[in-house]
Amino acid sequence: MSIPVTVSATGQAAPPATGERLLLVSTNYAPEQAGIGPYATQIAEHWATARDAEVHVLAGMPHYPAWRLDPGYRGVWRTVDAHRGVFVHRRRHSVPPRQSAARRAAYEASILLGGLLAPPRIGRPDVVLAQVPSLAGGVLAARLARRYGVPYVPIVQDLMGAAAEQSGIRGGGRAAGAAAAVEGRTLRQATLVGIIHDSFRDRVRALGVPGDRIRLVPNWSHIAGPSRPPARIRARLGWPEGRTVLLHAGNMGLKQGLEVLIGTARVAPWLHVVLMGDGSQRERLAGLAAGLPNVEIRQPAPAEDFPDVLAAADVLVVTQRATVLDMSVPSKLTSYFAAGRPVIASVALDGGTAEEIRRSGAGWVVPPEDPEALAAAAREAADDPATADAIGARGADYARSHLSPAAGLARIEAMVDEALAMSGTGRTTRTAGRREAASPASPGAPVAGEQGPA
Repeated sequence: MSIPVTVSATGQAAPPATGERLLLVSTNYAPEQAGIGPYATQIAEHWATARDAEVHVLAGMPHYPAWRLDPGYRGVWRTVDAHRGVFVHRRRHSVPPRQSAARRAAYEASILLGGLLAPPRIGRPDVVLAQVPSLAGGVLAARLARRYGVPYVPIVQDLMGAAAEQSGIRGGGRAAGAAAAVEGRTLRQATLVGIIHDSFRDRVRALGVPGDRIRLVPNWSHIAGPSRPPARIRARLGWPEGRTVLLHAGNMGLKQGLEVLIGTARVAPWLHVVLMGDGSQRERLAGLAAGLPNVEIRQPAPAEDFPDVLAAADVLVVTQRATVLDMSVPSKLTSYFAAGRPVIASVALDGGTAEEIRRSGAGWVVPPEDPEALAAAAREAADDPATADAIGARGADYARSHLSPAAGLARIEAMVDEALAMSGTGRTTRTAGRREAASPASPGAPVAGEQGPA
Protein backbone atom coordinates (compact mmCIF):
# COMPACT_ATOMS: atom_id res chain seq x y z
CA MET A 1 0.00 0.00 0.00
CA SER A 2 1.09 3.62 -0.38
CA ILE A 3 1.33 5.99 2.56
CA PRO A 4 -1.43 8.63 2.38
CA VAL A 5 0.76 11.71 2.11
CA THR A 6 0.59 14.66 -0.26
CA VAL A 7 3.55 16.68 -1.47
CA SER A 8 3.40 20.46 -1.20
CA ALA A 9 4.77 22.97 -3.68
CA THR A 10 7.88 23.30 -1.51
CA GLY A 11 8.62 19.62 -1.85
CA GLN A 12 7.55 18.70 1.70
CA ALA A 13 5.01 15.98 2.32
CA ALA A 14 1.98 16.88 4.39
CA PRO A 15 1.05 14.33 7.08
CA PRO A 16 -2.32 12.58 7.02
CA ALA A 17 -5.17 14.10 8.99
CA THR A 18 -5.72 10.91 10.97
CA GLY A 19 -3.84 7.75 11.86
CA GLU A 20 -0.49 7.08 13.48
CA ARG A 21 3.11 7.88 12.75
CA LEU A 22 5.81 5.43 13.84
CA LEU A 23 9.57 5.99 13.79
CA LEU A 24 11.72 2.85 13.93
CA VAL A 25 15.49 3.14 14.42
CA SER A 26 17.38 0.06 13.23
CA THR A 27 20.88 0.08 11.75
CA ASN A 28 19.95 -3.01 9.72
CA TYR A 29 16.99 -3.18 7.35
CA ALA A 30 16.02 -4.80 4.04
CA PRO A 31 17.60 -5.77 1.70
CA GLU A 32 19.76 -7.27 4.46
CA GLN A 33 18.56 -10.84 4.99
CA ALA A 34 20.53 -11.84 8.10
CA GLY A 35 20.48 -10.76 11.72
CA ILE A 36 17.93 -8.20 12.90
CA GLY A 37 17.26 -6.72 9.46
CA PRO A 38 14.35 -9.02 8.57
CA TYR A 39 12.65 -8.37 11.92
CA ALA A 40 12.94 -4.60 11.59
CA THR A 41 11.55 -4.83 8.07
CA GLN A 42 8.56 -6.92 9.05
CA ILE A 43 7.76 -4.69 12.04
CA ALA A 44 7.74 -1.58 9.87
CA GLU A 45 5.75 -3.12 7.03
CA HIS A 46 3.24 -4.64 9.47
CA TRP A 47 2.65 -1.23 11.07
CA ALA A 48 2.14 0.34 7.66
CA THR A 49 -0.42 -2.23 6.57
CA ALA A 50 -2.17 -3.61 9.66
CA ARG A 51 -2.54 -0.20 11.34
CA ASP A 52 -2.55 1.98 8.22
CA ALA A 53 0.19 4.02 9.85
CA GLU A 54 2.75 6.39 8.38
CA VAL A 55 6.01 4.56 9.08
CA HIS A 56 9.55 5.92 8.94
CA VAL A 57 12.75 3.94 9.50
CA LEU A 58 16.14 5.45 10.30
CA ALA A 59 18.64 2.87 9.05
CA GLY A 60 22.21 2.45 7.95
CA MET A 61 23.45 1.59 4.50
CA PRO A 62 23.08 -2.12 3.64
CA HIS A 63 26.30 -3.90 4.64
CA TYR A 64 25.54 -6.96 6.79
CA PRO A 65 26.62 -9.75 7.13
CA ALA A 66 29.42 -9.23 4.58
CA TRP A 67 30.59 -6.02 6.31
CA ARG A 68 30.90 -4.50 2.85
CA LEU A 69 28.83 -1.61 1.60
CA ASP A 70 26.19 -2.68 -0.91
CA PRO A 71 27.48 -1.51 -4.32
CA GLY A 72 24.15 0.16 -5.04
CA TYR A 73 24.81 2.66 -2.23
CA ARG A 74 28.37 3.67 -3.08
CA GLY A 75 28.78 7.44 -3.09
CA VAL A 76 25.45 7.95 -1.31
CA TRP A 77 25.56 10.04 1.86
CA ARG A 78 21.87 10.38 2.59
CA THR A 79 18.79 8.93 0.97
CA VAL A 80 15.17 8.03 1.64
CA ASP A 81 13.35 5.27 -0.21
CA ALA A 82 9.62 4.55 -0.16
CA HIS A 83 9.25 0.79 -0.12
CA ARG A 84 6.13 -1.26 0.67
CA GLY A 85 4.45 1.59 2.48
CA VAL A 86 7.52 2.54 4.53
CA PHE A 87 9.88 5.53 4.25
CA VAL A 88 13.43 4.24 4.83
CA HIS A 89 15.87 7.04 5.71
CA ARG A 90 19.49 5.95 5.29
CA ARG A 91 22.58 7.75 6.52
CA ARG A 92 26.16 6.97 5.55
CA HIS A 93 28.48 5.41 8.15
CA SER A 94 31.77 3.57 8.27
CA VAL A 95 31.82 -0.16 7.49
CA PRO A 96 34.84 -1.90 9.06
CA PRO A 97 35.91 -4.94 6.99
CA ARG A 98 37.74 -6.32 10.05
CA GLN A 99 36.58 -6.17 13.63
CA SER A 100 38.37 -4.53 16.53
CA ALA A 101 37.17 -2.46 19.45
CA ALA A 102 38.44 0.72 17.80
CA ARG A 103 36.80 -0.06 14.45
CA ARG A 104 33.53 -0.96 16.15
CA ALA A 105 33.63 2.30 18.08
CA ALA A 106 34.20 4.23 14.84
CA TYR A 107 31.29 2.38 13.23
CA GLU A 108 28.94 3.27 16.08
CA ALA A 109 30.19 6.86 16.22
CA SER A 110 29.59 7.36 12.49
CA ILE A 111 26.04 6.03 12.81
CA LEU A 112 25.41 8.39 15.71
CA LEU A 113 26.92 11.36 13.88
CA GLY A 114 24.87 10.72 10.73
CA GLY A 115 21.65 10.52 12.71
CA LEU A 116 22.41 13.63 14.76
CA LEU A 117 23.46 15.78 11.81
CA ALA A 118 20.66 14.65 9.53
CA PRO A 119 17.69 13.27 11.50
CA PRO A 120 14.66 12.20 9.47
CA ARG A 121 12.63 15.23 8.37
CA ILE A 122 9.26 14.06 9.61
CA GLY A 123 6.43 15.35 11.73
CA ARG A 124 6.01 14.39 15.36
CA PRO A 125 5.82 10.60 15.68
CA ASP A 126 3.54 8.89 18.18
CA VAL A 127 6.28 6.51 19.34
CA VAL A 128 9.94 5.78 18.66
CA LEU A 129 10.86 2.11 18.47
CA ALA A 130 14.47 0.89 18.36
CA GLN A 131 16.22 -2.35 17.54
CA VAL A 132 19.18 -2.79 19.89
CA PRO A 133 22.19 -3.90 19.86
CA SER A 134 23.27 -0.86 17.90
CA LEU A 135 24.46 1.45 20.68
CA ALA A 136 24.21 4.43 18.36
CA GLY A 137 20.74 3.42 17.25
CA GLY A 138 19.57 3.19 20.85
CA VAL A 139 21.03 6.60 21.69
CA LEU A 140 19.50 8.18 18.57
CA ALA A 141 16.08 6.68 19.26
CA ALA A 142 16.13 7.85 22.89
CA ARG A 143 17.15 11.39 21.86
CA LEU A 144 14.47 11.61 19.18
CA ALA A 145 11.78 10.34 21.54
CA ARG A 146 12.84 12.90 24.15
CA ARG A 147 12.87 15.66 21.53
CA TYR A 148 9.31 14.87 20.46
CA GLY A 149 8.05 14.02 23.95
CA VAL A 150 6.82 10.55 22.95
CA PRO A 151 7.39 7.01 24.24
CA TYR A 152 10.72 5.32 23.55
CA VAL A 153 10.53 1.52 23.25
CA PRO A 154 13.75 -0.43 22.54
CA ILE A 155 13.75 -4.13 21.66
CA VAL A 156 16.88 -5.82 23.00
CA GLN A 157 18.15 -8.32 20.45
CA ASP A 158 21.59 -8.40 22.08
CA LEU A 159 23.65 -6.35 24.53
CA MET A 160 26.80 -4.71 23.21
CA GLY A 161 28.46 -4.58 26.63
CA ALA A 162 28.31 -8.34 27.01
CA ALA A 163 29.18 -8.87 23.35
CA ALA A 164 32.29 -6.66 23.57
CA GLU A 165 33.44 -8.46 26.69
CA GLN A 166 33.16 -11.88 25.05
CA SER A 167 33.95 -11.02 21.44
CA GLY A 168 37.57 -12.03 21.38
CA ILE A 169 38.41 -8.94 19.31
CA ARG A 170 41.35 -6.81 20.32
CA GLY A 171 40.37 -4.23 22.90
CA GLY A 172 36.98 -5.85 23.51
CA GLY A 173 37.41 -6.06 27.27
CA ARG A 174 38.16 -2.34 27.60
CA ALA A 175 35.14 -1.46 25.48
CA ALA A 176 32.73 -3.61 27.48
CA GLY A 177 32.40 -1.27 30.45
CA ALA A 178 31.82 1.79 28.29
CA ALA A 179 29.26 -0.03 26.15
CA ALA A 180 27.40 -1.32 29.20
CA ALA A 181 27.28 2.18 30.70
CA VAL A 182 25.77 3.63 27.52
CA GLU A 183 23.33 0.73 27.23
CA GLY A 184 22.19 1.12 30.80
CA ARG A 185 21.65 4.85 30.47
CA THR A 186 19.72 4.41 27.23
CA LEU A 187 17.53 1.56 28.45
CA ARG A 188 16.68 3.37 31.67
CA GLN A 189 15.16 6.18 29.58
CA ALA A 190 12.71 3.76 27.93
CA THR A 191 9.00 3.69 28.60
CA LEU A 192 9.09 -0.09 28.20
CA VAL A 193 11.93 -2.44 27.20
CA GLY A 194 11.31 -5.48 25.01
CA ILE A 195 13.57 -8.53 25.30
CA ILE A 196 13.59 -11.39 22.81
CA HIS A 197 14.34 -14.09 25.42
CA ASP A 198 13.96 -14.46 29.16
CA SER A 199 17.70 -14.99 29.47
CA PHE A 200 18.09 -11.21 28.96
CA ARG A 201 15.86 -10.28 31.88
CA ASP A 202 18.40 -10.39 34.70
CA ARG A 203 21.08 -8.57 32.68
CA VAL A 204 18.64 -5.80 31.70
CA ARG A 205 17.54 -5.43 35.32
CA ALA A 206 21.20 -5.24 36.36
CA LEU A 207 21.54 -2.26 34.00
CA GLY A 208 18.96 -0.44 36.13
CA VAL A 209 15.69 -1.17 34.28
CA PRO A 210 12.85 -1.99 36.72
CA GLY A 211 11.44 -5.46 36.20
CA ASP A 212 7.91 -4.14 35.75
CA ARG A 213 9.03 -2.24 32.61
CA ILE A 214 10.42 -5.32 30.83
CA ARG A 215 8.28 -7.20 28.29
CA LEU A 216 9.04 -10.50 26.55
CA VAL A 217 8.70 -10.16 22.75
CA PRO A 218 10.35 -13.24 21.18
CA ASN A 219 11.53 -13.24 17.59
CA TRP A 220 9.55 -15.25 15.08
CA SER A 221 10.26 -17.39 12.07
CA HIS A 222 10.47 -14.84 9.26
CA ILE A 223 10.78 -17.27 6.35
CA ALA A 224 8.24 -19.51 4.67
CA GLY A 225 8.53 -23.27 4.84
CA PRO A 226 10.21 -25.27 2.07
CA SER A 227 8.28 -25.81 -1.14
CA ARG A 228 10.53 -27.91 -3.44
CA PRO A 229 11.77 -31.52 -3.18
CA PRO A 230 15.04 -31.73 -1.21
CA ALA A 231 16.56 -34.19 -3.70
CA ARG A 232 16.20 -31.66 -6.51
CA ILE A 233 17.86 -28.92 -4.44
CA ARG A 234 20.70 -31.22 -3.37
CA ALA A 235 21.38 -32.20 -6.97
CA ARG A 236 21.41 -28.55 -8.05
CA LEU A 237 23.84 -27.65 -5.27
CA GLY A 238 26.09 -30.59 -6.13
CA TRP A 239 25.95 -32.13 -2.68
CA PRO A 240 27.31 -35.70 -2.81
CA GLU A 241 24.85 -38.57 -2.71
CA GLY A 242 25.01 -40.83 0.31
CA ARG A 243 26.82 -38.23 2.46
CA THR A 244 25.36 -36.53 5.52
CA VAL A 245 25.21 -32.79 4.88
CA LEU A 246 25.81 -30.62 7.93
CA LEU A 247 24.85 -27.01 7.12
CA HIS A 248 25.55 -23.74 8.90
CA ALA A 249 23.72 -20.80 7.30
CA GLY A 250 24.29 -17.25 8.45
CA ASN A 251 26.86 -14.78 9.66
CA MET A 252 30.50 -15.86 9.73
CA GLY A 253 31.76 -13.68 12.57
CA LEU A 254 34.00 -14.06 15.58
CA LYS A 255 31.12 -14.75 17.94
CA GLN A 256 30.07 -17.87 16.04
CA GLY A 257 33.36 -19.73 16.55
CA LEU A 258 32.91 -21.58 13.27
CA GLU A 259 36.36 -23.13 13.54
CA VAL A 260 34.57 -25.96 15.36
CA LEU A 261 32.99 -26.99 12.05
CA ILE A 262 36.37 -27.20 10.35
CA GLY A 263 37.50 -29.39 13.24
CA THR A 264 34.38 -31.52 12.91
CA ALA A 265 35.10 -32.09 9.22
CA ARG A 266 38.60 -33.28 10.15
CA VAL A 267 37.42 -35.83 12.74
CA ALA A 268 34.38 -36.94 10.69
CA PRO A 269 35.43 -37.32 7.02
CA TRP A 270 32.10 -39.02 6.29
CA LEU A 271 30.36 -35.66 6.80
CA HIS A 272 29.93 -33.00 4.12
CA VAL A 273 30.19 -29.72 6.04
CA VAL A 274 28.72 -26.63 4.37
CA LEU A 275 29.24 -23.07 5.63
CA MET A 276 26.86 -20.80 3.74
CA GLY A 277 26.92 -17.07 4.32
CA ASP A 278 29.24 -14.12 4.65
CA GLY A 279 31.00 -12.17 7.35
CA SER A 280 34.28 -10.93 8.71
CA GLN A 281 35.72 -14.44 9.20
CA ARG A 282 34.81 -15.91 5.80
CA GLU A 283 38.26 -15.66 4.25
CA ARG A 284 39.98 -16.97 7.38
CA LEU A 285 37.64 -19.98 7.51
CA ALA A 286 38.29 -20.67 3.84
CA GLY A 287 42.01 -20.74 4.61
CA LEU A 288 41.50 -23.16 7.51
CA ALA A 289 39.41 -25.43 5.28
CA ALA A 290 41.97 -25.52 2.45
CA GLY A 291 42.75 -29.10 1.54
CA LEU A 292 39.65 -30.57 3.23
CA PRO A 293 37.52 -32.19 0.51
CA ASN A 294 34.48 -32.44 2.79
CA VAL A 295 34.16 -28.70 3.54
CA GLU A 296 32.29 -26.36 1.24
CA ILE A 297 32.00 -22.59 1.73
CA ARG A 298 29.14 -21.03 -0.19
CA GLN A 299 27.73 -17.57 -0.72
CA PRO A 300 24.35 -16.83 0.93
CA ALA A 301 21.40 -18.36 -0.87
CA PRO A 302 18.94 -15.97 -2.55
CA ALA A 303 15.95 -15.22 -0.32
CA GLU A 304 13.59 -17.19 -2.56
CA ASP A 305 15.81 -20.30 -2.33
CA PHE A 306 16.82 -20.05 1.33
CA PRO A 307 14.01 -22.19 2.89
CA ASP A 308 14.54 -24.96 0.35
CA VAL A 309 18.32 -25.00 0.83
CA LEU A 310 17.88 -25.34 4.60
CA ALA A 311 15.41 -28.19 4.13
CA ALA A 312 17.76 -30.00 1.74
CA ALA A 313 20.43 -30.47 4.45
CA ASP A 314 20.41 -33.51 6.70
CA VAL A 315 21.32 -31.54 9.82
CA LEU A 316 21.46 -27.80 10.57
CA VAL A 317 23.97 -26.43 13.03
CA VAL A 318 24.32 -23.32 15.19
CA THR A 319 27.61 -22.60 16.96
CA GLN A 320 29.02 -20.11 19.44
CA ARG A 321 32.39 -19.58 21.05
CA ALA A 322 32.79 -21.07 24.51
CA THR A 323 33.40 -17.60 25.98
CA VAL A 324 30.06 -16.24 24.75
CA LEU A 325 27.44 -15.66 27.41
CA ASP A 326 24.50 -17.03 25.42
CA MET A 327 21.55 -14.92 26.54
CA SER A 328 19.75 -14.61 23.24
CA VAL A 329 18.50 -16.86 20.48
CA PRO A 330 20.30 -16.50 17.11
CA SER A 331 17.94 -15.31 14.41
CA LYS A 332 18.93 -18.26 12.25
CA LEU A 333 17.39 -20.67 14.77
CA THR A 334 13.83 -19.62 13.96
CA SER A 335 14.56 -20.24 10.27
CA TYR A 336 16.08 -23.62 11.08
CA PHE A 337 12.93 -24.68 12.91
CA ALA A 338 10.73 -23.63 9.99
CA ALA A 339 12.82 -25.77 7.63
CA GLY A 340 11.86 -28.92 9.51
CA ARG A 341 15.39 -30.34 9.83
CA PRO A 342 17.05 -31.45 13.10
CA VAL A 343 19.40 -28.95 14.71
CA ILE A 344 22.69 -29.43 16.54
CA ALA A 345 23.50 -26.53 18.86
CA SER A 346 27.18 -26.29 19.80
CA VAL A 347 26.59 -23.63 22.46
CA ALA A 348 26.68 -22.91 26.19
CA LEU A 349 24.65 -25.65 27.85
CA ASP A 350 22.78 -23.22 30.12
CA GLY A 351 22.14 -20.43 27.56
CA GLY A 352 19.14 -19.20 25.64
CA THR A 353 19.85 -21.23 22.50
CA ALA A 354 20.18 -24.48 24.46
CA GLU A 355 16.95 -23.70 26.30
CA GLU A 356 15.12 -23.14 23.02
CA ILE A 357 16.40 -26.43 21.56
CA ARG A 358 15.22 -28.31 24.64
CA ARG A 359 11.88 -26.52 24.69
CA SER A 360 11.19 -27.35 21.06
CA GLY A 361 12.63 -30.86 21.14
CA ALA A 362 14.12 -30.08 17.74
CA GLY A 363 17.68 -31.31 18.15
CA TRP A 364 20.78 -31.88 20.21
CA VAL A 365 22.79 -29.59 22.48
CA VAL A 366 26.54 -30.23 22.71
CA PRO A 367 29.34 -28.30 24.41
CA PRO A 368 30.78 -25.41 22.38
CA GLU A 369 34.09 -25.73 20.52
CA ASP A 370 34.01 -29.53 20.80
CA PRO A 371 34.34 -31.14 17.32
CA GLU A 372 34.09 -34.69 18.66
CA ALA A 373 30.81 -34.00 20.48
CA LEU A 374 29.38 -32.28 17.42
CA ALA A 375 30.41 -35.18 15.18
CA ALA A 376 28.85 -37.68 17.61
CA ALA A 377 25.50 -35.88 17.45
CA ALA A 378 25.68 -35.81 13.66
CA ARG A 379 26.38 -39.55 13.70
CA GLU A 380 23.20 -40.12 15.72
CA ALA A 381 21.20 -38.29 13.08
CA ALA A 382 22.90 -40.14 10.21
CA ASP A 383 22.42 -43.60 11.78
CA ASP A 384 18.68 -43.14 12.38
CA PRO A 385 17.18 -40.98 9.61
CA ALA A 386 13.60 -41.68 10.67
CA THR A 387 14.23 -40.36 14.17
CA ALA A 388 16.12 -37.38 12.75
CA ASP A 389 13.15 -36.58 10.51
CA ALA A 390 10.81 -36.77 13.50
CA ILE A 391 13.04 -34.43 15.49
CA GLY A 392 13.07 -31.98 12.60
CA ALA A 393 9.28 -32.18 12.35
CA ARG A 394 9.03 -31.18 16.02
CA GLY A 395 10.94 -28.02 15.16
CA ALA A 396 8.53 -27.21 12.33
CA ASP A 397 5.57 -27.79 14.66
CA TYR A 398 7.16 -25.51 17.25
CA ALA A 399 7.69 -22.79 14.66
CA ARG A 400 4.03 -22.95 13.61
CA SER A 401 2.65 -22.94 17.14
CA HIS A 402 5.06 -20.56 18.91
CA LEU A 403 7.06 -18.61 16.33
CA SER A 404 4.54 -17.37 13.81
CA PRO A 405 4.98 -13.81 12.48
CA ALA A 406 1.42 -13.00 13.53
CA ALA A 407 2.13 -13.93 17.16
CA GLY A 408 5.47 -12.12 17.27
CA LEU A 409 4.17 -8.93 15.69
CA ALA A 410 1.10 -8.96 17.93
CA ARG A 411 3.35 -8.99 21.03
CA ILE A 412 5.27 -5.96 19.78
CA GLU A 413 2.02 -4.20 18.88
CA ALA A 414 0.67 -4.83 22.38
CA MET A 415 3.87 -3.51 23.97
CA VAL A 416 3.76 -0.32 21.91
CA ASP A 417 0.08 0.21 22.68
CA GLU A 418 0.85 -0.21 26.38
CA ALA A 419 3.65 2.35 26.14
CA LEU A 420 1.31 4.80 24.42
CA ALA A 421 -1.30 4.32 27.13
CA MET A 422 1.30 4.78 29.89
CA SER A 423 2.57 8.04 28.40
CA GLY A 424 -0.84 9.51 27.66
CA THR A 425 -0.10 9.83 23.95
CA GLY A 426 -2.89 7.58 22.77
CA ARG A 427 -5.29 8.31 19.91
CA THR A 428 -7.13 11.03 21.83
CA THR A 429 -4.00 13.22 21.82
CA ARG A 430 -2.77 12.55 18.31
CA THR A 431 -4.86 14.97 16.26
CA ALA A 432 -3.12 17.96 17.85
CA GLY A 433 0.21 16.40 17.01
CA ARG A 434 -0.88 16.09 13.38
CA ARG A 435 -1.81 19.80 13.22
CA GLU A 436 1.53 20.75 14.78
CA ALA A 437 3.43 18.53 12.35
CA ALA A 438 1.69 20.11 9.37
CA SER A 439 2.88 23.61 10.22
CA PRO A 440 5.68 25.16 8.11
CA ALA A 441 8.02 25.14 11.12
CA SER A 442 7.75 21.36 11.39
CA PRO A 443 8.26 19.75 7.98
CA GLY A 444 6.49 16.54 7.14
CA ALA A 445 7.74 13.34 5.56
CA PRO A 446 10.55 13.64 3.01
CA VAL A 447 10.20 13.02 -0.66
CA ALA A 448 11.50 9.65 -1.86
CA GLY A 449 14.85 9.93 -3.54
CA GLU A 450 16.27 12.76 -1.42
CA GLN A 451 20.03 12.44 -1.16
CA GLY A 452 23.09 14.56 -0.56
CA PRO A 453 25.89 15.09 1.91
CA ALA A 454 24.87 14.83 5.55
